[in-house]
Amino acid sequence: MRTRHTMTVSLPPAMAREVEAVRRSEHRTRSELVREALRTYFTVRHAYTPTQPELRAIERGRAAFRRGDSITLDDFRASVDAAGRKARAKKRPARATA
Repeated sequence: MRTRHTMTVSLPPAMAREVEAVRRSEHRTRSELVREALRTYFTVRHAYTPTQPELRAIERGRAAFRRGDSITLDDFRASVDAAGRKARAKKRPARATA
């Protein structure tokens, strides 16, 4: 019994040239390249479906955004950077008591 099924695919000339260029640069066969392309397509096409709790959390986030209860990514990064740069108080050595 065969472990592979052979298919014939027609490509526009420009796409065929691109397949060949990528195949050569990556030292792979056409079959390997097409299999990977199809795996990627199937993964993207059948993307993750959020669970009900995740959908509720997404909706809470969207509602907060609509209320204006949000900050920009730049503001967030600035606040994280500022928190990391705050000077910390130096610890004083304990005094010996006599």
